[in-house]
Amino acid sequence: QVQLVESGGGSVQAGGSLRLSCAASGRTFSNYAVGWFRRAPGKEHEFVAGVRWNFGTTYFADSVKGRFTISRDNAENTVYLQMNSLKPEDTAVYYCAASLKGLATIPRQYDYWGQGTQVTVSS
Repeated sequence: QVQLVESGGGSVQAGGSLRLSCAASGRTFSNYAVGWFRRAPGKEHEFVAGVRWNFGTTYFADSVKGRFTISRDNAENTVYLQMNSLKPEDTAVYYCAASLKGLATIPRQYDYWGQGTQVTVSS
């Protein structure tokens, strides 16, 4: 029912910034929670940030607090992840996901996933 497409990934030097986008089609994000996850080589999915669409409440992993922000655009049905002060350890494939079960940090709680976008941060 929901199709998600991430974009905005790329390569950046440490200390730089990127903005990722997650655009939804099929239906709006209303009543959904939208989360960002990342998967580094040899690692499991790691929760990065999330937002409850209707309420605007957000949550960030400790590793990105103060550096990343998450926002939403109702008209564009898009969620953004602004990543500042990037570090090499931020290198991963970033995924957005949507859930009707509420905002959570566990991947299995999310029903729909995008294809991912690569973020590479070099020293």
